[in-house]
Amino acid sequence: QVQLVESGGGLVQPGGSLRLSCAASGSMLRINAMGWYRQAPGKQRDLVAVITRGDSTNYADSVKGRFTISRDNAKNTVYLQMNSLKAEDTAVYYCNADYLDLVFRKKASWGQGTQVTVSS
Repeated sequence: QVQLVESGGGLVQPGGSLRLSCAASGSMLRINAMGWYRQAPGKQRDLVAVITRGDSTNYADSVKGRFTISRDNAKNTVYLQMNSLKAEDTAVYYCNADYLDLVFRKKASWGQGTQVTVSS
């Protein structure tokens, strides 16, 4: 079982920046990938960015060139650097981890979410 705790959300003006953090803890063989998703009111939860244990990354078209996902293996933490924020980035941001449990079963965990509000 892996627990994820997000932090770093808040209120920021358009054009500003935020850095989200997600710390993973618990029992697993390994984390295969971690990612950030977001969900605005009335909309589905969409992928924002994913990073694999091999450091391959993938971004939603809407955030390419503005957001950067990274990780710190020593801290079991993934980050999302969010620059040039727009009002449409306003959403609850959720951390996700795809991992193998102790008997090689593929599982996924989700954090509780952190609110990002972009408003002047």
